[in-house]
Amino acid sequence: MEKVRRYIVFLLGLFINSMGVGLITKANLGTSPISAIPYVLSLRFSLSLGEFTILFSLLLVAAQLLILRNQFKPEHWLQVPVSIAFGYFIDFGLWVMKVVRPQTYGGQVTFLLIGCLVLSVGVFADVVMLPGESFVRAVVYRRKMEFGVAKVVFDVSMTVIAAGLSVCLQGKLSGVREGTIIAAVLVGFLARQIGRK
Repeated sequence: MEKVRRYIVFLLGLFINSMGVGLITKANLGTSPISAIPYVLSLRFSLSLGEFTILFSLLLVAAQLLILRNQFKPEHWLQVPVSIAFGYFIDFGLWVMKVVRPQTYGGQVTFLLIGCLVLSVGVFADVVMLPGESFVRAVVYRRKMEFGVAKVVFDVSMTVIAAGLSVCLQGKLSGVREGTIIAAVLVGFLARQIGRK
């Protein structure tokens, strides 16, 4: 019974995270830093945001393997099925919200803020170790950096790379906007506030 409960909590946490990403994306003000590269690629190529998220996540798992080498533990491989499930949850969430198209800037900001809140709940629950966070932890372990510093560097790097890809692939900045920066700052802040409550 305990194992069933843990699986339910695990899947719920994964779904909450994916819905947060979906809401932020539907706001059309840019998406979260970790989703920025997959989102920009999905705007140019035929694969969906969820499918590109899966591929990008698998790339981050491979990077962890290179960074950690013999410290890469068997349980780290669990990120692979988690990444696949997360990607398809994102696509499902976007499908559920396909009729949602906020028409005003105020509506877009509202969806962005709701998405940040939902995503922060998923982050606070900490029931899912997604490859983005695991990659940052691997860098922290190897380079002896502070987690907060490494996370900021990672988020900024993802945003800059996504912006560069957008300009190269589409000739303009798409998928990376003020919402990306707001999500980067707000999700962590809200998660800490929820933790204090």
